[in-house]
Amino acid sequence: MANKLIYLDHAAATPLDERVLAAMQPYFSDNFFNPSSPYAPAVAVRREYEAAKHRLAVCIGGKGDDIVMTAGATESINLMFASIDGHIVTSNIEHHAVLAAAKRHDATYVAANAQGMIDPADIRQAIRPETQLVSIALANNELGTIQPLRDIAQVVRDERQRRFEAGDSTPIYLHSDASQGVGQIDIHVARLSVDALTINAGKIYGPKQVGMLWVANHVKLSPTIVGGGQERGLRSGTENVAGTIGFATALELATEHRNFESKRLSHLRDSMQTALLEAFPNAVVSGLQKKRLPGHLHISFPGIDAERVLFSLEARGVMVATGSACAANKGTRSHVLTAIGLAPDVADGSLRITLGRLNDEQTITDATAIIVTEINNEMERVA
Repeated sequence: MANKLIYLDHAAATPLDERVLAAMQPYFSDNFFNPSSPYAPAVAVRREYEAAKHRLAVCIGGKGDDIVMTAGATESINLMFASIDGHIVTSNIEHHAVLAAAKRHDATYVAANAQGMIDPADIRQAIRPETQLVSIALANNELGTIQPLRDIAQVVRDERQRRFEAGDSTPIYLHSDASQGVGQIDIHVARLSVDALTINAGKIYGPKQVGMLWVANHVKLSPTIVGGGQERGLRSGTENVAGTIGFATALELATEHRNFESKRLSHLRDSMQTALLEAFPNAVVSGLQKKRLPGHLHISFPGIDAERVLFSLEARGVMVATGSACAANKGTRSHVLTAIGLAPDVADGSLRITLGRLNDEQTITDATAIIVTEINNEMERVA
């Protein structure tokens, strides 16, 4: 058991699905043509590329013409934010890409509560006459907290209506980074009532460095990458045909199996959570149970050094995280945990466990036993 890899960090990265790789393979070799070239094989590749964008759009209830392909969610977020020249409203628990992009603007950061939830009333209060963008993630990447995006959308619609009635033409859009929710919860753009949506392939067993920004046709974007005019002039550069086709395949598979996978992950997550709380009654689970992604378990063991536990778990073949991969790479305390008010000794004892297709009943049973042992060892060391 010690030598068997048990991967519990699906929120950071997922392995490429074999079916996705098979769909991509021809476009690395036989169908290598540049979609912008005029001869027949290239024209055929162009059709297949556009068809893949249509397939992506179908999965989210949009249109292929409203999708801009990018090199991942970070670029998609930057493209959206760079198109705004007014005030922005976001939250203090957003992904680093959103927070960094917001710093380039006049921005208001709405505070999340202790469970990592954003109150739509706070969004309403933060909106100013010059506000052009509200950006709230569908689900938090550390806690798994699912935000009340439909209610936030209503706030944005109310403001848009108020401006219309006042003869004010200042636009206001709702953007959501849904990268962490894909494959576990609904991301249909009409049901979410968003104006723009960011997702990427690397979280759903697709290729890394492939993302998309969907925008409603009333949203005006300004390109950040110029050159050959691809993607309707919004994202120049030779199209990543293989990546887009892989993304479409991955999203179709995630959409098709979403209900089953969500139930399966909820069951596995709850069984692990129950066992860990039984072993450590003073442990703290962050995020509301019924408003959390099925595969997310953020649990804190006050007083321990989670970094030490992470490495001891790795030595026994269990891969977990102490927060988002971005924060871990910088060696800093998670801004999300600070924002929700976790005490330092609780935050520093936190593990982010995220389940996915590589997990089943046996791996969760084995991993739970190893985690209990290593937490106990760390508690003895501290004592």
